[in-house]
Amino acid sequence: MINRVLIRLKIVQIIYAYYQNGGKNLDTAEKELFFSLSKAYDLYNYLLLLMVEVTRYANKRLDEKKHKLTASKEDLNPNTRFVENRFIAQLEVNKQLNAFAANQKKTWEAEDGLLKSLLEQIVQSDIYKEYMASETTSYEEDREFWRKIYKKIFFNNTQLDAVLEDQSLYWNDDKEIVDTFVLKTIKRFDPKNGEKQALLPEFKDEEDQDFARRLFRRTILNADYYRHLISENSRNWDLNRVAIMDVVIMQIALAEILSFPNIPVNVSLNEYVEIAKLYSTPKSGGFINGTLDGIVNQLKKENKLTKN
Repeated sequence: MINRVLIRLKIVQIIYAYYQNGGKNLDTAEKELFFSLSKAYDLYNYLLLLMVEVTRYANKRLDEKKHKLTASKEDLNPNTRFVENRFIAQLEVNKQLNAFAANQKKTWEAEDGLLKSLLEQIVQSDIYKEYMASETTSYEEDREFWRKIYKKIFFNNTQLDAVLEDQSLYWNDDKEIVDTFVLKTIKRFDPKNGEKQALLPEFKDEEDQDFARRLFRRTILNADYYRHLISENSRNWDLNRVAIMDVVIMQIALAEILSFPNIPVNVSLNEYVEIAKLYSTPKSGGFINGTLDGIVNQLKKENKLTKN
């Protein structure tokens, strides 16, 4: 699940914090990097659980209405299509997800306010109204309903974001990327797999894990060389006047360009220019792009960089 986009973001965050804290313990900082990545995987599982909890909350509300003293005909015979959604039923019994919930002791049960708000937003949506009124029914329709609902209501939801931020500082910048993995997981669910449906693994393979470790270590261990290159190519700027975040981003970009010959230079440049737009000043993207481009051209002339 953890892809290289997320790995790069985490490395920027951890290395920036490493220097802000005096740059004293590389091993401790590396452990923090992998702990931070593991928290992103926790968020992935936690958001999958949220769909189950919203459905349980809706079922509880239906049951309460049935037992009202003044229960209406609709209260007594409700449309149960939403609470009997087959995709959610399969997700609810998923072995991996239930193991996560048991091990982490994670639950949304204490977040009644959020569950109520999400359910109300779902019920008010056209997606819900069309789904509940449909004359056809299938597992595929149930799964597609939740893919659409997740994308429309769980994405960019300020209340949900605030709850997650209160629960873990590690999740501040993760949700946008993790949301894409949740959508990918919904699409992959197959009723044939039942409770054994595989969720996305924490790392796609050992190569990505190695990428994180090598990029992190080489950025710090070769810092003097990278900063020398930056200083030589930063258009007469005194390196001490360049924003520390810009220096960190360029340092990591150079570590990637020089250490991973299988990654095209333009891919690395584009990734770090985008990161600069997120974490640094409005002008940082252009400055970083120009500086790194100058360094790449210099290294090619000196035959220290041969890849495109």
